[in-house]
Amino acid sequence: MAKEFRNHAFWRGVMAELIGMTLFVFISITAALGSESNGADQEVKVSLAFGLAIATLAQSLGHISGAHLNPAVTLGLLTSCQISVLRAVVYIIVQVLGATMASGIVYGLQPKNNTGSLGLNKLTNISPGQAVFIELLVTFQLVLCVIATTDKKRSDVTGSAPLAIGLSVALGHLGAISYTGCGMNPARSFGPSAVMWEFEDHWVFWVGPMVGGVAAALVYDFILYPKPDHLPDRLKVLVNGQTGEYDVSSPADNRVEMTSK
Repeated sequence: MAKEFRNHAFWRGVMAELIGMTLFVFISITAALGSESNGADQEVKVSLAFGLAIATLAQSLGHISGAHLNPAVTLGLLTSCQISVLRAVVYIIVQVLGATMASGIVYGLQPKNNTGSLGLNKLTNISPGQAVFIELLVTFQLVLCVIATTDKKRSDVTGSAPLAIGLSVALGHLGAISYTGCGMNPARSFGPSAVMWEFEDHWVFWVGPMVGGVAAALVYDFILYPKPDHLPDRLKVLVNGQTGEYDVSSPADNRVEMTSK
């Protein structure tokens, strides 16, 4: 863990997550603010904005940080023993920080007479329990897509992984945006809440996605596509990171990234 902390590649990844999250939340919130008049066409616009933003940033930053850009994705990859505990904790911290910074920037750029909600996620005619279930399912399919398309042990994956993941984000929003605003990204939900200081039912947007991310990793690794690795070897990744990831003499780079296969 100390070796990882001292490595420049680790901190480049952290910076990439901070920049990527800031850009993602800025783009997504501005799209949502322009769509606060309800309507199916507006929901499609916001869903596409979220999906295309993730696809673009995943393509741009995947080789640096893995382009998680979502605490639920980070937790899912941690559960799958693909990243270290240190990387997961630091990534989630900077993801939340980036989302808060972006929300503050958008808030500062709004006209003084604008009383918008800053894209704040809220429940619409459903209970918190129902909302948790919705958020769990949409995040489950996203993290399942991330883990499946970035699995380096697969040789059958073709096409663009960033595009597939972006479409998964758009799909989740199309399904959930009418009910919760789609909080499948806890950091994105936290940013506006922190700036507006409104945390009503905010726990929903952490519990649902985080449980969904963990569930997706467990289902993929132990049911859908069991790994032949011995569990003790996989658990070593939680402490030391991927083998060869910080060995400058090794040509291998096992970082979990969203790239084409």
